[in-house]
Amino acid sequence: MLNKEIEDRYQQWLSSPCFDENTKAELAALTDEKEIEDRFYCDLEFGTGGMRGMLGAGTNRMNVYLIRKLTYSFGQVICDHGPEAKKRGVAIAYDSRRFSEEFALETALVLTACGIRAYLFDSLRSTPELSFAVRDKHAIAGVMITASHNPKEYNGYKVYWEDGAQLPPAEADKIMEKMAECGWDIPIITREEALESGLLEMLGQPTDNRYLACVKEQLLHPDMDQTHGGELKIVYTPLHGAGRVFVERVLSESGFSQVFTVPEQADPDTEFSTVKVPNPEDDGAWELARKYAGQQQADLLLATDPDSDRLGVQCRNADGTYCHLTGNQIGAILAYYIIGSQKEEGKLPQDGVMLQSVVSTALTEPLARDMGVPLIKVPVGFKFIGEQIKKMEETGKGTFLFGFEESLGYLKGTYARDKDAVLGAALVAEAALYYKTTQGKTLADVLEELFEKYGYFLDEQVACTLMGKDGKERIGQIMDRLAADSRESLGGQTIASRENYKKQEQKKDGSVLPLDFPSVNILGLTFENGGFIKARPSGTEPKIRFYFCIAGTSRQDAEEKLKQTKEGFFSLIADLL
Repeated sequence: MLNKEIEDRYQQWLSSPCFDENTKAELAALTDEKEIEDRFYCDLEFGTGGMRGMLGAGTNRMNVYLIRKLTYSFGQVICDHGPEAKKRGVAIAYDSRRFSEEFALETALVLTACGIRAYLFDSLRSTPELSFAVRDKHAIAGVMITASHNPKEYNGYKVYWEDGAQLPPAEADKIMEKMAECGWDIPIITREEALESGLLEMLGQPTDNRYLACVKEQLLHPDMDQTHGGELKIVYTPLHGAGRVFVERVLSESGFSQVFTVPEQADPDTEFSTVKVPNPEDDGAWELARKYAGQQQADLLLATDPDSDRLGVQCRNADGTYCHLTGNQIGAILAYYIIGSQKEEGKLPQDGVMLQSVVSTALTEPLARDMGVPLIKVPVGFKFIGEQIKKMEETGKGTFLFGFEESLGYLKGTYARDKDAVLGAALVAEAALYYKTTQGKTLADVLEELFEKYGYFLDEQVACTLMGKDGKERIGQIMDRLAADSRESLGGQTIASRENYKKQEQKKDGSVLPLDFPSVNILGLTFENGGFIKARPSGTEPKIRFYFCIAGTSRQDAEEKLKQTKEGFFSLIADLL
């Protein structure tokens, strides 16, 4: 039986004139109380990248009413910043998902009803171009309608601030406060009224051209690319998303003339009909690309997710098979290539800094030390990398070289403040070409070189989905149990320290030490040999993620240690999964 609060929320949506008849019919047809509970037991909240959830009617679902309420609340925060903020306006983009275009237009129309200028892209675009557009238009903020790599049943609302990075926590809190104060009857105007008022402006090719020019500026060997780019065979799939036009264009204009795009996955498709999930991390998403790669004898396979901020990579081995590179491995290879190229040409800034998320590989620690470049770790979410870039610019201390996170996100340059798969594709192609033409190596060979030089670090992420109210409670119980655990070894490895990032403390050698890190809901343990395990509830999905980074003396040693460590770890929480 539904509790009173949930029942009241449900009945409000069934009876209020704020909601249309189709919405009411969808809710009236529900017979499973668990489904009703899941739709109404809470409100969707901001996570690491904004708001994301399953499509459908209800307070815990993405729908046009939530979009309006969220946008109106966001608009009030902008209004609180004064007339100049309203005049600067908000850039808005969207990807190929269900209702993305409709949600983007609703966002623009609610903002213009609030007297705020809206810059709306004329068709689907990537998340990194939205980040660029905020900076390019000198806008106060930006909105990207996307659920990134999630299944087709999801959509989301990413919010950006004036520096082009995702919204800072303080501003996100203000939006949530405004949302708690307002109802569902939100003022809105028509598209025609918005255009006539002069507050709605459409963005298109001129912005595209400026964005791609900035992307190409980040390449390190443009002359080599133009001269030898045709020697590298590439198979690319946009996985039915927004990446195709821009990835094809940047590769072509840079000199990579042998690019084959998977035809079945080339066009936008709300249903992502050829894949289970449009996620380059999922092996099934590569099936068609690998088929064509074999036919084309491709050197490199590239895949972007629907909003083209994540880049997946596979490369050809000497025996003709293809090696899947993880986000951690791509990040390490790109760091090695970028910093190494700049050192080689005497162009490495003396105050250069590399950035990565705290759950990303430890392989980069000895790499950065060897290269003589400080490595700064930040919380999960690319906005924290953007935050560090902004800090460097404001203080004049440090020059941003490269940033990445293990979830297939990479950035070089400051033209945008979010991960960019369009740039990533160009950089990976250039790195592959460089090592092929100058050293006769594949990217897989380069990775092996890094392992031999810095240690065999194997990384693996395990995501456990725990749906609904019960799932949320179990995730909390898992974190409590891990926080209370005090064993000295796991999987045959000695635990050197434990980190509670939420409490900002580290337990080491029997002492509790302060942890110089923002308060975030992550638990970690670090092994004596430099590897780690970290646990983090997702801020945007009903999941808890576990990150394993295991160091070994050889690949076989690392693989065995990883297996034992995972078995030992999951035995601690098996009853809660």
